[in-house]
Amino acid sequence: MKKKKTKKQGKNWKKFWKLGVDEFNTQYFGVSKDGELTVAEGHNSYNIADLATKYGTPLQVVFPFIIEDRLEDLIGYFNAYIKILGYKGKFFYHYPMKVNQNREFILPLISEGANLEVTSANELWLVKKLWEGEKFSGKIRVLCNGPKTDQYLDLIEELRSKGMNIVPIIEGSEEIERISKFKGDIGIRVDLDIKADTHWDKKFDRFGLSEKDVLLLNKMKNLKVMHYHLGSQIKTQKSILEGIKHAFTIYEKLQKIHHNLDTLDIGGGFGIPYEKKNFYTAKNVSNKIIKILKNLSNKAGIKHPNLAVEWGQYVVAPAEITIYKVISEKPILKANANSWYVVDGSFINDLKDTWAIHQKWHAIPANNMDVNLKRVWLAGSTCDSDDKYTAGGNYILLPKLSENKNQFIAVLDTGAYQDALASHHCLLSAPTKIVAQDGMIKIVRKKETAESIGKLFGWTNGEHK
Repeated sequence: MKKKKTKKQGKNWKKFWKLGVDEFNTQYFGVSKDGELTVAEGHNSYNIADLATKYGTPLQVVFPFIIEDRLEDLIGYFNAYIKILGYKGKFFYHYPMKVNQNREFILPLISEGANLEVTSANELWLVKKLWEGEKFSGKIRVLCNGPKTDQYLDLIEELRSKGMNIVPIIEGSEEIERISKFKGDIGIRVDLDIKADTHWDKKFDRFGLSEKDVLLLNKMKNLKVMHYHLGSQIKTQKSILEGIKHAFTIYEKLQKIHHNLDTLDIGGGFGIPYEKKNFYTAKNVSNKIIKILKNLSNKAGIKHPNLAVEWGQYVVAPAEITIYKVISEKPILKANANSWYVVDGSFINDLKDTWAIHQKWHAIPANNMDVNLKRVWLAGSTCDSDDKYTAGGNYILLPKLSENKNQFIAVLDTGAYQDALASHHCLLSAPTKIVAQDGMIKIVRKKETAESIGKLFGWTNGEHK
């Protein structure tokens, strides 16, 4: 009698899990002969199930080489089309630190030529530490967005006096008087009267000056940058390109008043595919952006503006994955999924966008990738009904559980926003964080203890002080 086969023979599991595909940002990912998730860095290969077993779960794994490759490609696209199309302006990439402020993300970015963008005094304090530690050169420019407290403005002026190339961006009318007297280049943010297909509800926008008000500003010789921001995770390239066309109409009028204005900062919001097919690409969009700006500038008879972009999520999201272990299974009656897989971490804590904006993730098994599958929903370990991931009410395909083997789940593209938004609901520990680089593993955050979390809430040695 033949033994029952548990593995589906002949199936291309790498293709099935959408791995090794540029379209899904998984070109570095593959499946081993044992059905385990792998990540390739040149001649080095990382087995994710092995890392989860060794370092425990939940686990965040950071791949700096992915950050470096994505930034290098993005800068290369724009500079190539600037040269091919004969565009006279320059391209500047500014990384928005709010996307991920972790040191292991920032250092690879600035080493590959990124400028920075900050939105608070505390983020700028981190830049100050980098500056004082000589981690980047004076050529790097720092744009300062966000509402400006006195502390924030004082630090901007301090760093300018020390020689940093720092540019405060006027966000509201209350900032005009002080920033207009700044001894250096400044910028202005415009609230464009246009809607984009994005996560962000633009019906009411509290950032920037209206198109009318920005054109009524008194002449400022040091106004160099016009900035706008359409939203987060823009869903179509049409929204990006229509935003540029509309913004240029304001830029053209503003440049006639403020003759030193020379840079258009189109902000962030460039999306990544997660699980969506036929998503727009940076290569295609960068080509169209340069063509549009060249044609509009030539038609208006003005100098081609320098172009700045703040596409943070696009660069860093694919550079981190989050691993969980399934700790139990519960049946579900009359639903798209057959079972709950309860994991040893928390979506509401670790992957806040699951709950906040109902983000759909690319969730796949990290081991047993080549066995029989079932439809499941995922539940976190907090005592909260919102701590779940159901793929928007659909289902996730994952392996059937085995009594004698751990089942690990990998959530891809978790490198943007999740760390700074993370919480401690039910006082669960944050995931262990490791960095995989040059074939080596470095622990950058150990799993929190009950004592270390208690201190965050005012408890010391078991006593409330």
